[in-house]
Amino acid sequence: MNGPVLVTGPTGNVGRAVVRALLSEGVPVRAAVKSPEHTVALLKEMDGDVTPVPLDFLRPETFLPALEGVRGVFLMRPPSLANAEGTLNAFVDAAVAQGVKQVVFLSMAGAERSTWAPHHAVEEHLKRSSLGWTLLRPAFFAQNLGDTYREDIRQDGRLYMPAGLGKVAFVDVRDVGEVAARAMLDTSLRDRAFTLTGLEAVTFEEVASVLSEVLGRPIRYVPASVPGYVRHLHQRRLSWGQLGMQTLVHVGLRFGHAEQVDPTLTNLLGRPTRTVRQYIEDHAPLWR
Repeated sequence: MNGPVLVTGPTGNVGRAVVRALLSEGVPVRAAVKSPEHTVALLKEMDGDVTPVPLDFLRPETFLPALEGVRGVFLMRPPSLANAEGTLNAFVDAAVAQGVKQVVFLSMAGAERSTWAPHHAVEEHLKRSSLGWTLLRPAFFAQNLGDTYREDIRQDGRLYMPAGLGKVAFVDVRDVGEVAARAMLDTSLRDRAFTLTGLEAVTFEEVASVLSEVLGRPIRYVPASVPGYVRHLHQRRLSWGQLGMQTLVHVGLRFGHAEQVDPTLTNLLGRPTRTVRQYIEDHAPLWR
């Protein structure tokens, strides 16, 4: 296939990784952005053939122009977008109308069973469409440490969440980006779904120990109660929707929802996945 790949969410952690991986393969990228500010930031970071294009999932009139002439789409759901049927599924229909051949969708681990999740609705819609599709179902991102938990670590010297003693098989978005690019280019990965995890499951106590060692100052893991965590997120000014989802996800960690280790990502990469220690060592300035 010829033409660029449209990447949604190109200024986020996963989207950036996908853009970099595609550029390293010599694939031109059409970056879907909502604002000029995002465009400037993205073009400053990337070295390669990146063309910004306006796209807003709440404005269907932006769909067809963004999709015109692209070979494939890397699709991800913006965290604030809950109505998949009226937005992402409509976008998938527009991709069919424009003759797009392949969609790589960033779903979530367990989406095939989580009928309540917007990701599930998008997965099912893709399967019913005439598009080629690949579903990536990553587990818990190591990058949450530098995003969701960053201020807690920097300001309070702690990891604070209602995860109890649960273990997590952290996955690095850089590895996910490489696999997404490969799925766009390798037809053997078409019409398949992949659960993506790291090769080891660790507790947040162990993560705090690594952070302490790398940063040279004590970082504690403090298991939160559910009410305490809700108050904490409210003080961080999260929306009620984000607050509810964050709490649900972290309570699930208590019960092993992210501890299962799957070798799929290592097999797809042809090398061991990056560890949470590697992520922390590579990004230490984030918490200083």
